[in-house]
Amino acid sequence: MISRIIVELGNAYSLIIVIYCVLTWIPITHDGVLADIRLFFEKICEPYLGLFKKLIPPIGGTVDITPIIALVVLQLAVDFLAWLL
Repeated sequence: MISRIIVELGNAYSLIIVIYCVLTWIPITHDGVLADIRLFFEKICEPYLGLFKKLIPPIGGTVDITPIIALVVLQLAVDFLAWLL
């Protein structure tokens, strides 16, 4: 029961990270509904993604692979916690 909740929360957070990454590719002005949505996702995702951005520099100075690594670490942690419970 608890392991299923942990897995679902991990999946939901993974989806939030993916949505945030897609929103970062869209040019958005600093005002409007999309800017507010992007800011909402940024406040949720950046504390976690920031942990990896401190350790992993962008490839070639422009390509940021930290969301991919963050998603892999998140899924491994969720799987491990589900296995423990």
